[in-house]
Amino acid sequence: MSGSLTDVPGLAVGHHSMESTGVTVIRVLDADGALAAVDVRGGGPGTRETDLLDPHNTVERVHAIALAGGSAFGLAAADGVMRGLAQRKMGFPVTENIRIPIVPGAVIFDLLVGRQTLPGAAQGVEALKDSYRVASQRRSGSVGAGCGAMAGRLRGGVGQAAIGVGDYRVSALVVANPVGEVVNPADGTLWGDPSARVDAEAFSTLKAPAGALNTTIGVIATDAPVTAAQAKRLAISGHDGIARAVRPAHLPMDGDALFALSTAWQPLGVETRVLAHLCAGAAHAVQAAIVDAVRSAAPGGDLGVTAYSEIPA
Repeated sequence: MSGSLTDVPGLAVGHHSMESTGVTVIRVLDADGALAAVDVRGGGPGTRETDLLDPHNTVERVHAIALAGGSAFGLAAADGVMRGLAQRKMGFPVTENIRIPIVPGAVIFDLLVGRQTLPGAAQGVEALKDSYRVASQRRSGSVGAGCGAMAGRLRGGVGQAAIGVGDYRVSALVVANPVGEVVNPADGTLWGDPSARVDAEAFSTLKAPAGALNTTIGVIATDAPVTAAQAKRLAISGHDGIARAVRPAHLPMDGDALFALSTAWQPLGVETRVLAHLCAGAAHAVQAAIVDAVRSAAPGGDLGVTAYSEIPA
């Protein structure tokens, strides 16, 4: 499976990459935002504005999602995204002259890789600016929030994938940074794609950073006109993709969180049968995005980590 998050119309992606951390922004093109939901499964999440997205609460639409490294420090990046959008007159209309951008976010723990540089509001602004450059939309690997990501013993990163589901599209962008392994140590195949293989003996010599506190975070998008509750179901199902590509997943040290966005004009809802297929597509897209992140990761010699591409097949 290939593709990118922006295969679903109405979204843009931007990155700001630092030496071993960074920020990735998913920007909604419509000034009124996109319907959103979130599901958090990890035991150690670092998130912002997730309570806002419960289906029973008032605000259902967001204007961007900010994903960052830097652990809890990286949540500051969302403030820069918010202020940058406000300068562009994007946001929830409070009065004729006041609009408040809604920018939920999530972070990964990457402080044990490279130098402890911390992304903040200024880096959020730069990632937002990058989302206006067409060339950034389909980038994967060691970019943005994925610069310092680790996938078990291998270098992680940003991955993207998309799938057609009937008349609709479902796509995913994931920052793969799990505690669990993405490689089956018995035979060297990727859990998420058994057709991809590394040398099992060479893999067994690698070690993950000591004391890892990791997280897999990301965004699922669709152009299907789902309701807020149905978007929540997409986010829930997306975690099945994490569980397929990472073993074990959703550990106490992980902070696994997936957002779901619908760029459809009105949340009219879809039939249960259609929702079931969309949910299956969400799981497939997340699984494929994690594989893309690992296979696209740049060699990590300067950071003292090993990428998938550096291990013999």
